[in-house]
Amino acid sequence: MPKRKSKVNFAENQHFFKKNDKRYDSLSMINLTQYIPGIVIDLRYAGYNNFMHIPMYKQHPNTTFLRKPAAEALKKAQEALNQQSLSLVIWDGYRPYDVTVDFWNKVHDERYVANPKNGSGHNRGIAVDVSIINLKNGQLLNMGTDFDNFTDSAHANFMGLPDSVLANRRLLRQTMQAFGFEALPTEWWHNSWPNAKHFPILNVTFKQLQRMTK
Repeated sequence: MPKRKSKVNFAENQHFFKKNDKRYDSLSMINLTQYIPGIVIDLRYAGYNNFMHIPMYKQHPNTTFLRKPAAEALKKAQEALNQQSLSLVIWDGYRPYDVTVDFWNKVHDERYVANPKNGSGHNRGIAVDVSIINLKNGQLLNMGTDFDNFTDSAHANFMGLPDSVLANRRLLRQTMQAFGFEALPTEWWHNSWPNAKHFPILNVTFKQLQRMTK
């Protein structure tokens, strides 16, 4: 594995996970499976169905995590979709910093992969990759491309798609924006909570997070 050259300042102090300290309440990491009933978790980077073609999360987690404000907003988005017999499906949430470095070593393109010198919203626990599933038939809504499609057809302003697909993308975008998320123009699935600078980069494993958040 290439030597890590980044000078990103990690802040992995235990104060992030102090549950009774109001100063750090917004930095709490929330287990989405426990917090949002019925949400569908399909972590692509825990298996082979991703652009790296290997599992990037070696511990094969069956859940993911977000900072408290993002998790609270995501729960509201899920509740809104549930009223239409729909559900969010989560492809990725929190991502350890080392994984972002591995991504950058393969794809040097900031439209699709975060530059490690800045870290990513995923490293901060405020970004989530999502789509929508129909609860009546168990089928994903047609969004025109799959996850990790690094072409113009995945961009928010790409109009060369059927009206029904554009309507599905619009539903996802408007639902997430209604509860405070900001969309990434080059990836229809990627949404981030604002004010990233308020949330330090983390490089802890899923197993460590599960211990810290119990």
